Amino acid sequence: MRTRAFTLPLLGIAILSLAACSGDATSSNEPKTPLLSLLATSGPGDDIQWGPAPPIFPKGAEMAVLQGDPSKAEEFTVRLRMPNGYKIAPHTHPTVENVTVLKGTFFAGMGEQFSEANLKAFPRDAFASIPANHAHYAMARGQTIVQVHGLGPFVLTYVNPADDPTKR
Repeated sequence: MRTRAFTLPLLGIAILSLAACSGDATSSNEPKTPLLSLLATSGPGDDIQWGPAPPIFPKGAEMAVLQGDPSKAEEFTVRLRMPNGYKIAPHTHPTVENVTVLKGTFFAGMGEQFSEANLKAFPRDAFASIPANHAHYAMARGQTIVQVHGLGPFVLTYVNPADDPTKR
């Protein structure tokens, strides 16, 4: 088994690729079939290129794409950085949304009406998996960073069209 590591300088992402040789004694020493690729940043939040979140999100959040293209039908990983008190109105996604809390406290509730009384707190290191097409909403306490991964395209549809920031 060979191990190769390289860095994507623009994103500050290190890739560790573990691969096996074909087993054919006459083949070159280069790996033929990747077994595992690990994507890692150099540290918590180091060198991540943050920018404004897409306009479908309320103003104030920032997003970084770590893997894939969330607009395409492929695996993706993004991070969303939200200020204290940031709210996302009830919405759905056509695919499963997997959320890991990296910093702060992320609150999520299920349903078509935003209700702070029904929010569940997800502290740092908590994980939530929200099924496709299930209405849910969110709020942040303190600066909160979540990592979202799943299969794209990542589409956010507000239950109440008036909550959609792109329609204002």
